[in-house]
Amino acid sequence: MITILAEKPDQARHYAAAFDRASRKDGYFEVIDDLFNEPVFLTYGFGHLVELVEPAVYDPAWEKWSLNTLPMLPSHYRFCVPTDKQKQFAIVKRLLDRSDAIIVATDSDREGENIARSIIAQSGNADKPIRRLWINSLETDEIRRGFAELKDGAEFVSSYWEAQSRQIADWLVGLNATRLFTLLLRQKGLQGTYSVGRVQTPTLAIIAARQRAIENFKPENFVEIHGDFQTDTGGYSGKLDQRFPSAGKAEALLDQHSLAIGRPTPATVQSVAKKEKREASPRLYSLSDLQARVDKIYHIGPASTLAAVQALYEAKLLSYPRTDCNFITDGEFAYLAANLSGYLQVIGAQLQHPEMNAKKRYVDGKKVQEHYAIIPTRNLPSAADLDALPATQRTIYQDVLANTAAMFYPPHVFEETIVLTNAGGLIFKTQGKVERDPGWKVLFSSEPDKDRPLPPVNKGQGVTAMLAQKEGVTTAPKPYTEGQLITLMKTAGRTLDVADEVARKTLAETEGLGTEATRSGIIETLKRQNYIVVRKSTVAVTKKGMLLCDVLSGSKLTSPAFTAEWETYLKKIRLHEGTQERFLSGIERFIRYLLDEAPKALRASTEQLEELITAQSMGRCPLCGQPVLDKGNFYGCAGYVSGCKFTLPKELLSKDLDPSIIRTLLSGGKTHKLKGFKSKAGKSFDAVLTIREGKLVFQFDQSKFRQKKVRRKPVNCRMRSS
Repeated sequence: MITILAEKPDQARHYAAAFDRASRKDGYFEVIDDLFNEPVFLTYGFGHLVELVEPAVYDPAWEKWSLNTLPMLPSHYRFCVPTDKQKQFAIVKRLLDRSDAIIVATDSDREGENIARSIIAQSGNADKPIRRLWINSLETDEIRRGFAELKDGAEFVSSYWEAQSRQIADWLVGLNATRLFTLLLRQKGLQGTYSVGRVQTPTLAIIAARQRAIENFKPENFVEIHGDFQTDTGGYSGKLDQRFPSAGKAEALLDQHSLAIGRPTPATVQSVAKKEKREASPRLYSLSDLQARVDKIYHIGPASTLAAVQALYEAKLLSYPRTDCNFITDGEFAYLAANLSGYLQVIGAQLQHPEMNAKKRYVDGKKVQEHYAIIPTRNLPSAADLDALPATQRTIYQDVLANTAAMFYPPHVFEETIVLTNAGGLIFKTQGKVERDPGWKVLFSSEPDKDRPLPPVNKGQGVTAMLAQKEGVTTAPKPYTEGQLITLMKTAGRTLDVADEVARKTLAETEGLGTEATRSGIIETLKRQNYIVVRKSTVAVTKKGMLLCDVLSGSKLTSPAFTAEWETYLKKIRLHEGTQERFLSGIERFIRYLLDEAPKALRASTEQLEELITAQSMGRCPLCGQPVLDKGNFYGCAGYVSGCKFTLPKELLSKDLDPSIIRTLLSGGKTHKLKGFKSKAGKSFDAVLTIREGKLVFQFDQSKFRQKKVRRKPVNCRMRSS
């Protein structure tokens, strides 16, 4: 008996549809097909069915967040099945227990290997023979080919150790660093959780560095000298390749050359250089490339793009989405060429003379490892099916079709002309472009050419120059968009110091920060943690995010080089040149180092801490003057570490005391009349709240009642542990 293990239900359904017969059962399929000569069962996970256990499983003391429990470094690592996945795991385990052999049919990458092998190990079946399905598409022909050409599972077991090592290391760093910095910042009076991670933190640092550059930018005025040149057949404009800090400096240079603003001056065409340029169509899409383009052109965020491409993959319209490759093999090129007319019909394009030779820019089997580029499958949707797709999926599908079809089009051909004009010894440069053949660009809408056509001019020709000054101001760098972040994460090596050449090379050879599958999720995590916000498609770092970057400044956690070090050794694990034990020992040493260095980093960030505490504050403590903060279940003074025990409740006699009420109380000493209090007897009443000697007191309408205190004494602001 054989059990096929897919990654998720949708994937299993596509496999089942490719077999001769597949009967659906509860959590699996019974398969009958000529590809197999024995009983076959097809089952699936829900992605990860197995995960690392919670810290408290290792030690009950680890459940509470405390600096005294750090570092948390288990002697061995344990895995479990989450409660909501135990039913499906039990089904998978029962089938694996009965099987003589297993076929791993999860996604064809290291994470897919980790998902499958973790399930198999947890079920106690790791010693059984394993074969591997390795495909790039969910088309029926590709699925059947893959099952007919199964690979030896032993070839991929090191990818499992590689992925599991990364999983454990990310867990260790995230767990210890997040608790460490959160607890240290809470000691300083800040609230909230400060999530730290190997990928999210350097990504945040990259955004913060750009934001600081924008904030610290000082605009400078400048003056340029432009020239309008007239010939017998028309005019053209040019510019002196030099900027001046003031008009006076520009005029001084003109005086030296016997020139003046606004005075006609004889000039000579010094040179005319014409060059035909041929621009090839863009490379085929990796996921990052597609996310960056879709964000820029259609303003669809990276997370939405990944979801749409995944849906199109599951609909058998696009190839595997989580790829970092820009190439295909001869096999893919052959079916794309055979289906070209159908693709063109879907996007409403025509091409009379397609270029059917495979070009190395797109087709290179040596550069295809796990997955090839994102391309359309052989399946073509009908007009009705295309219209039925959600708008985002339809837009992305048509863009991928156009990008793929573009490699069969001729190049974009244009003539570039550069004219140098000599006026009194000063050289003015003019650049123009004339399109000769739009080529592949007809597939994409683009802005019209803004270059003004140049009149015919020849070397040595005399022209009349009219010079003018144009004032300008230098501009700050632009904030990043989400799409640009995806590209920056992929090319993170460019942000490293030149001296760190090894790390730069490693990041270039691997995947930069994160993977094609995780980058959009990292950006979403930064949003959820309130480290960044997206406004009008651009990304900004919050005060909370800036504080974390300041506290971690200089730490490996903010540098892409840290990821490069990881990937260097993880690759060794995959190549059987390193071990998980040695890798994790290095991670543990780093965590211990972080525990020693973190308090010093906080002491250097006093100003930023004060700013954020003020921003989080409900007001000032009436006893000690420190900020009063939202502590979750109550409001408390930031000075509790110095002994101040002032607190305020979030609910009083059935009345919610929201932040606006507390701010009014702390700023003015009392609130307006509040409705909705309820006595022990169940009677509703209205009252004003005031603070006297650090205690909360009711103040009633004097015309009806004399002032009194609840329970014969003020409401004591309870002493609580912060």
